[in-house]
Amino acid sequence: MTKQPHNNLPYLKWQKAGGPPEIHKQDRLTVALYSGLMSQAGIIVIALIALLVLVALACILSKTPGRTLYFFFIGPFRNVYSFGNMLNSAIPLIFGGLGVSIAMRTGSLNLGGEGQIYSGAFIATITALPLAVLGFSGGLIAILAGAFFAGAIAALSGFFKARWKTNELITSFLLSNAMILIVNYLVTGPFHDPETNLQSTKKIAANLRLPLLLPPSNLNMALVIALAAVAAVYIFFKKTRLGYEFRMAGTNEVFARYGGINTRLNTVLAMFLSGALYGLAGGLAVFGSYYQTVKEFSAGLGWNGLAAALVAGFNPVAVIPASLFFAWISSGAKIAMQNSDVTFEIASIVQSVIFFLATSMVLRSLFRKKEKRR
Repeated sequence: MTKQPHNNLPYLKWQKAGGPPEIHKQDRLTVALYSGLMSQAGIIVIALIALLVLVALACILSKTPGRTLYFFFIGPFRNVYSFGNMLNSAIPLIFGGLGVSIAMRTGSLNLGGEGQIYSGAFIATITALPLAVLGFSGGLIAILAGAFFAGAIAALSGFFKARWKTNELITSFLLSNAMILIVNYLVTGPFHDPETNLQSTKKIAANLRLPLLLPPSNLNMALVIALAAVAAVYIFFKKTRLGYEFRMAGTNEVFARYGGINTRLNTVLAMFLSGALYGLAGGLAVFGSYYQTVKEFSAGLGWNGLAAALVAGFNPVAVIPASLFFAWISSGAKIAMQNSDVTFEIASIVQSVIFFLATSMVLRSLFRKKEKRR
């Protein structure tokens, strides 16, 4: 089939109308995942079920369930320190949720967030160490280097999918695990700081660190950058031509190719942007909170970012409240662990329930559509 030029009349009409007409040969899984099937009512139901599970676990596992629930629900809001740290823990989840959402727009799913955050943080750290004399410029170069490296890792999965139809879920996951092992070796070996008892690199210079917003908490300017990233991704999808092409490629690859869209290139670009956002999360975590790369500090952040994107229905704006909800659960569990007789694993159980319910809603919507087409 000959590709139609970008300026052909049908393409422009459909673009102005907001999308193509219904076509039977479309990727139903992609449509089900990214097109807003996670309704607001569904999100509220998931949150309520998760909170009920939390209450049940507290009553079963704790000898003082009232005290446990108090510190779980109220603890993150008791003072500036706890509240700021809760907001700070939501920052990488926002970037991760945005990264997953971008990949989904072209029909791909990036499961390599863990390794991309970790490797992005490491590259940003070792790049910043010799660039301290440059001040702000050196820090910016280091953060962008980390984001670019993580994006390149994710782009490999996109390239494999575009070139050889390789499943990007498998390749992104395997590459992520490989990068975690490699960075672990580098952090504890060639780049280990011998002057610390931690398994970590040297700390970046003080003049490169992001300013704090709510001292004495760790909340820093990375929050402002995260909110700006949400606005940028929203505008990208709603107002730009490339964003429209991403959406069309994810909705209907056959139609997108007929309209002259290079779906293979867009797959690679989307995965690159997805990984770059994960890498940006890692770099900002170093420059704003840790000031060094600590061995496996990012464990769980990639999966929680994916869960936040699922709960948000891959809507960039909805990623913010979804990330705050996960951060609240995590922070509440830590404070409850410190002040009662429960362990932090209670948060992992609740997060797993949320993840299961979110994916179940997506799959249920998919099967419902299939039944309607029979």
